[in-house]
Amino acid sequence: MDYFDLVRERYSCKKFDARQIERSQLDAILTAGRLAPTAKNLQEQRIYVVQSEEGLARVDRVTPCRYGAPTVLIVAFDREHVFVYPGGKRDSGVEDATIVATHMLLAAKACGVESCWVNFCDPEAVAKEFGLPDNEEVLMILDLGYAAEGGVPLPAHSQRKELSETVRYV
Repeated sequence: MDYFDLVRERYSCKKFDARQIERSQLDAILTAGRLAPTAKNLQEQRIYVVQSEEGLARVDRVTPCRYGAPTVLIVAFDREHVFVYPGGKRDSGVEDATIVATHMLLAAKACGVESCWVNFCDPEAVAKEFGLPDNEEVLMILDLGYAAEGGVPLPAHSQRKELSETVRYV
């Protein structure tokens, strides 16, 4: 699929069917995350794959936004292995994990898998529910699966502002 078609067609799926994604698709999605750039190549991302009934029930305890997805990725990063930017006020953790998550989200679509970026959750509650190490911070949850019948983009999906409204040349 052409990249621009991919970004046009990708949407946040809010209705998944129960079919599990293929292992080869999951591996390709995870590999795309592994290949994502990170500051100083620190690769501080931590990806937790949730597919078991028990694990999915735990996801359901921390967010109402699984939408029936049979695979969920919890994207976190190791706060102790981030690059601290000049000035000491910001570090690369959130930014790097976001790039990793975006690579996986786009790779999913390229593999024929729908996704939904979920941040309607308390990251600390997610970390506690899954017993993540204290040094790891949860960025988001990524639902993965195949769209169920009626699983279509929301009506506003294709509405975009003109470039002139969001871009400035200085």
